Amino acid sequence: MRRFEGEKLLVATHNKGKLEEIAHLLEPYNITVISAGELGLDEPAETEETFVGNARIKAHAAAKATGLPALADDSGIEIDGLNGAPGVHTADWAETPQGRDFEMAMTKTWEKLEAANAPYPRTARFCCTFVLAWPDGHDEVFEGQMPGQIVWPMRGEMGHGYDPIFQPDGFDTTFGEMSRWEKNKISHRAKAFEKLVRVFGN
Repeated sequence: MRRFEGEKLLVATHNKGKLEEIAHLLEPYNITVISAGELGLDEPAETEETFVGNARIKAHAAAKATGLPALADDSGIEIDGLNGAPGVHTADWAETPQGRDFEMAMTKTWEKLEAANAPYPRTARFCCTFVLAWPDGHDEVFEGQMPGQIVWPMRGEMGHGYDPIFQPDGFDTTFGEMSRWEKNKISHRAKAFEKLVRVFGN
């Protein structure tokens, strides 16, 4: 595994919440974190059908454009009763002409499960893949998953995306009912991050 030995890391995202989350996790390592959004970088087309494929596209595009090591993630939810959908298309299911509507996406998800007569529990997992890419083309990959089930009706006002219908294994609350920092301790992103931090440690 290649070690990260710089002082500045580019996070290939335009999402301020995701940037804040990653910056918080990296605080102990004294690394300056900047985002693709802050630098005005274009968002590359995500043309792969896997999380690692799309994370690689974003990380390598940012590293090449800036000459800095770049971290990207791709994440989503895989639902067994829908043959693994929406997967890499998790955000796409929420797209409308007015922007993303995740309440609509969650409703659509449940309707699809009902139409498929999916058995209970309606198992699913959130997946996260981090790719750390260097300007010379090298990269390291770190993956994490949080298994759970889809529940209905929606529960909780916190979190984002599909959180109000996802109840992680071992809990009786949904991600939408957890505080942000409580969720961050157990989430798919936290599990991937536990692997990622090995490249920053002494």
